[in-house]
Amino acid sequence: METTSRVGAQGPAGEAGASAAQDAAQSGPGTRRSVDGYLLASFPWYGLDEAYSGPRWLMQVGSAADGTVEHGSTGHGEEPSPRGERVDPAAEKQRFAVVVTVASRPVRRSADGTGVLEATSVSSAAWLAGSGLLSCTWPAQMERALRQDWLDQQTALAWELADHLDEPAWSTLSLPVDGVPTDFRYRESEYGWVLAGSAEGVHLGAYGRGMSAYGMGFSVIKDLAAYGS
Repeated sequence: METTSRVGAQGPAGEAGASAAQDAAQSGPGTRRSVDGYLLASFPWYGLDEAYSGPRWLMQVGSAADGTVEHGSTGHGEEPSPRGERVDPAAEKQRFAVVVTVASRPVRRSADGTGVLEATSVSSAAWLAGSGLLSCTWPAQMERALRQDWLDQQTALAWELADHLDEPAWSTLSLPVDGVPTDFRYRESEYGWVLAGSAEGVHLGAYGRGMSAYGMGFSVIKDLAAYGS
């Protein structure tokens, strides 16, 4: 995606692009899409591996200005309500994990030939995962008048954290990707956890709550039908 928004110009998502902030919010839990967009991607999609036997669901893909699919998410577990809906006391106990797949893209010319797009990176995956967690996080005790301030603050923090993956806020967690031990950058907060790393041809992010990340594994999705529509 072209780097014309705050995401591309200032944030770590780089080419994850001009509408990545909107994509991250729209692709959060509670937003289901059909399989069609996933089938247009030139890269493999990832989800939790076969050791996970619970519910799976599709979310949404993010595309560049020329229609090229750049990233997307798949959900696992209980589908939580999106931020902004009526607070359900049981929502904080929902168990879910979302896997974000981001195409690995080198620096290249924009679709109209007038600029250069930044490369995607592990930070791109970390930012999209952090944004996804925000999309289903809403402190139940917070007054409505304070919610936007809270969201602005948390979004700025997600930017900063994703852009500094080597700092102490993140630890290293080794998890299998297609059976191969792979290092991820990992952090926890009171709202859930976020991790990010790389696989063959893609960068992977994940976020969740109520499901421990420590026992997870990731693999290429061989049949998107397993995720419904």
